[in-house]
Amino acid sequence: MDGKKLEYKGVEALKELEKLTTQAEEVQEDILKKILAQNEETDYLNKYIVGSKNVSQFKRCVPVITYKDIRPYIVRIANGEDSSLITGHPLTEMLCSSGTSAGEPKLMPSIAEDLDRRTFLYNLIMPIINQYVPGLEEGKAMFLYFVKAEMSTPCGLPARTVLTSYYKSPHFKCRAHDPFNDFTSPDQAILCYDSNQSMYCQLLAGLIHRQKVLSLGAVFASALLRAISFLERNWPNLCHDIRTGNLNATINDPGCRSAMSIMLSSPDPNLADEIEEICRCSSWKGIICHLWPNAKYIEAVVTGSMSQYIPSLKYYSDEKLPLVCTMYASSECYFGVNLKPLCDPSEVSYTMLPNMGFFEFIPLGDNRTFVMDLNEDEDEDVPQSQLVDLAHVEVGRYYELVVTTFSGLYRYRIGDVLQVTGFHNRTPQFRFICRRNVLLSIDNDKTNEEDLHKSINVAKKLLDPYNALLFEYTSYADTSSVPGHYVIYWEIIHSTSVVDEAISIDAKVLQECCIAMEEELDYIYRRCRTNDKSIGPLEIRVVKLGTFDSLMDLFIAQGASINQYKTPRCIKSKAALKLLNNNVSACYFSPRDPAWIA
Repeated sequence: MDGKKLEYKGVEALKELEKLTTQAEEVQEDILKKILAQNEETDYLNKYIVGSKNVSQFKRCVPVITYKDIRPYIVRIANGEDSSLITGHPLTEMLCSSGTSAGEPKLMPSIAEDLDRRTFLYNLIMPIINQYVPGLEEGKAMFLYFVKAEMSTPCGLPARTVLTSYYKSPHFKCRAHDPFNDFTSPDQAILCYDSNQSMYCQLLAGLIHRQKVLSLGAVFASALLRAISFLERNWPNLCHDIRTGNLNATINDPGCRSAMSIMLSSPDPNLADEIEEICRCSSWKGIICHLWPNAKYIEAVVTGSMSQYIPSLKYYSDEKLPLVCTMYASSECYFGVNLKPLCDPSEVSYTMLPNMGFFEFIPLGDNRTFVMDLNEDEDEDVPQSQLVDLAHVEVGRYYELVVTTFSGLYRYRIGDVLQVTGFHNRTPQFRFICRRNVLLSIDNDKTNEEDLHKSINVAKKLLDPYNALLFEYTSYADTSSVPGHYVIYWEIIHSTSVVDEAISIDAKVLQECCIAMEEELDYIYRRCRTNDKSIGPLEIRVVKLGTFDSLMDLFIAQGASINQYKTPRCIKSKAALKLLNNNVSACYFSPRDPAWIA
């Protein structure tokens, strides 16, 4: 599959997309055959199908695995053994997972041609969006991208995030000029390892080009909101730079200084006055539209756990800009694209790209059995015969995604739960539901990410009459006392003020938020609370403004990537718990037992 190195662009990219999705089953079989041909001599495959390239034998004999099963091979390669343990092509790097979704970071194997596949997917994004949002080639895109300093394995292989890998590659750095992807941020700012200097320079560049910005965003919604918070603290300095034509002396990265000095070639007091007048407003509602008046949409991941940021993004954009989710990807593999980018975030479905890897699916049931299936032990062996191929999934049903890649992952459980929403041509489309991992458990209860998120969505509506907005949350299963109980950390902001007024909300309101959450949790949880008394009343701890920014800083300092950072929905780190508890303003408990009927 050379596919002209997958270098399709514009109309040609859309034609290739139609071809792939029309022939999904054939493409998938061809991909698996090529993976087996390339990797047939690997130690891993020879354990199960000695020297065989037979697809049926692969499906019959190769087990479904999780990271703990492949980790020993990855560790051996990281320590200097040959890549042929798992792949027929040399590994060029290890890709670090974000380290905030599933505990400790994982190292994912990657080969050179993986970058071609990722670039193929990236090249689809603008042709798809341009079908719905014309004229983007006439302006600029203010996308906030960041890299993280890479590490090295003991044998010298780079270990870095998948986005750092892409931004540092020739695919990005040596790209031809594309009027549809004319970024405000200079590459030097994107490639700066100091995230604060990078953020400062990228925001400065976006403000300088404010009238030309037609689209803006970041990889995750959380990163865009972090940028707005950074702008709130730093706009006076940014205005000073624009007014004087001189870059702030705290920016000492040579690449940033060089690029921004060219951009700040002359003072612009009029532009500085415009920005200052906007930023001095007491309310920042609609600030995005005020600062970038010609923007047509916001691009960021707002599905899954990121959906809780939608109210904040709507607040800062005054609900005038559509929120666009473009793609579904992970460190292990890139998966699919959203063919209807202007749809409501709740309706986002991703069309799987059958040339990215070989995809299989573990059935989890339909609406009636989904929660029960999801709460099964994720490490339980899955019979090979149970898996369903890409072309044979059924609309409405839930599945866990399993992937086989050229770089050495075989029938690897990604851990994502998806629901089939339909088909584009002969290729299924999926809605991302949640990570399979259970977040909270005290007794027999098992609360997953989606259940927690749903319960919080119900509870936070009780804040609306008080002009209050739930800005961020996380959770913790507190078993320090008997019975243990769920602790939910909330950071609350007021839409009429930036002052921390959270504790001014009547205590009874926040107590009702506690019970509203419990009423939305599942049958087993409510039984444990009400009948078994094995779980204590749910507690909401309101934290001071800025606490979750500090939490992000903590995880970044420990090795997380600002680009891939997602607030962990369950906290297990002692340092993170200490930070949260040191910033608690007030605590509230559920005032009564939730309803439960035997």
